[in-house]
Amino acid sequence: MKSNFDVVVVGGGMVGAAVACGLGHSGMSVAVIEQTLPEPFSFDQMHDLRVSALSIASQKILATVGAWPGIESRRLCPFKRMRVWETAGDTEFCSDAVGYDELGYIVENRITQLALLERLQDFNNIELMCPATIRRIDYQGKSSEIELDDHRILRAKVLVAADGGQSRVRQAAGLGVTSWDYKQHALVIYVETGYAQQDITWQRFVPSGPQAFLPLPGHYGSLVWYHSPDEVRRLKNLSHERLLQEVTQAFPDCLGKIEAILGTASFPLKRQHAQNYVKPGVVLVGDAAHMINPLAGQGVNIGLLDAAALAEVLIEAHRAGRDIADNAVLKRYERARRNQNLQMMTVMDIFYRVFSNAAPPLKFLRNLGLGLAERIGPAKNKVMRYAMGIEGKLPKLARGEPLI
Repeated sequence: MKSNFDVVVVGGGMVGAAVACGLGHSGMSVAVIEQTLPEPFSFDQMHDLRVSALSIASQKILATVGAWPGIESRRLCPFKRMRVWETAGDTEFCSDAVGYDELGYIVENRITQLALLERLQDFNNIELMCPATIRRIDYQGKSSEIELDDHRILRAKVLVAADGGQSRVRQAAGLGVTSWDYKQHALVIYVETGYAQQDITWQRFVPSGPQAFLPLPGHYGSLVWYHSPDEVRRLKNLSHERLLQEVTQAFPDCLGKIEAILGTASFPLKRQHAQNYVKPGVVLVGDAAHMINPLAGQGVNIGLLDAAALAEVLIEAHRAGRDIADNAVLKRYERARRNQNLQMMTVMDIFYRVFSNAAPPLKFLRNLGLGLAERIGPAKNKVMRYAMGIEGKLPKLARGEPLI
C-alpha cells in the first residue's frame, strides 16, 4: 500500500515534532515517523537525565504552535540568572537587565517531546506513525519513498531529516558532513539538593574542563562535569556514594549541599555540520544538520529555530502555489539557517578552545574578559539578548507570530 504526502518528517523527537506542529492547518498533508513513543509522564517520576535549557525564542516557538501548555502542565524550572567564572574573572547575567522575568527554562526532553506529539493529534492534516521502523529509504528528488516494517510505502514531495546525528535520510540523499571530536566527554549527574529550587544556572571553568549546574524543579539539580574520556568513565563507574565524595571535593562551594546522587549518564563531545542542508525534495534539521558543543546549551534551541524557519518557508511556498520540493524554495531555508548555525558553532568552538587552554597569557585574558563583561552593561545585555533569542533575525514563530 502506498500513501502520498506533501511532507514526511523522519524523526518525531523535539525538532521533528516541532516541524510538523508548525505545518498544522497548513493544507499540506504531513506524516511523522517515530520509532518509539516516549514514556508517559507522572508527577511522582524522577526527573529524566536528558534535559535542555530552552531559550525565550524556543519557548515562543513552542507556545505559538500550541505545545507550551503541555509543558507547563507537567513540570519545568524557570531560571533568571546565569553565572560564568574562572579564578578572578566572574560575570553574572540576569533577565531583569533586559526586562524579562526569565532567561529561559530547564525542561526534560521527554516532556517537550510529549507535549509536541500530543499537539500533533489536534491537526487533521498530520498523521503520526509510531511505533514505526523504517526498512528502506529511496531518495528520488521530489518523489522519495520510505518503506516501513509493515510494508507500507510513503511517498513524499519533501523528506525532512530529523533523525539525529547519524541520519539515515541524510546518508540516503548523499549529503556529506564535516566533523571532529573534542576528545572530551561530559558526565551528567542527577542530584537531590539540600536546598529549595534555584533560579540560577552556572558554569565554572577549570583546567580539566567546565563544571556546570542546572536547576530542576523542587530539591533537585543536574550537574555536568566535562573531563577526559578516561576520567569520565572512571567517575561513572564509581558507586553513587563515592561519586558524591568526588563531586563535593571538585565542585565549588556555591554548589551547596548535595543529599544524594540519583543517576548518571555520559556522552562524547563532537562537532558535526552538514556541508549542505538541502537537495531537491530533502532537507535537514536539528542534529541531522548540525551537532554543536553543548557548552552553552544551544543545541536544541538552534534545532527549534531550524524547525520554525523550515515551516515558515514551506507554508509561504505552498500559499504562493510554488513547488515546495523545488531546490530554490528549500534553499531559502538553508540561507536562513546554515550561516547562523555555523556562526553559533564557531563561537562555541572558540569559547571551548580558549577556556580549555591552561597557558598563563590566555588565562589572564579570559579573566580580564569576564571581568570586563561584568562591567560593560550594554555589551553584556546584547550578548544576553542573543542567547535568549530576543535579538537578531528570527523566524516568525520565534517572535510569537503564527504562520496560519
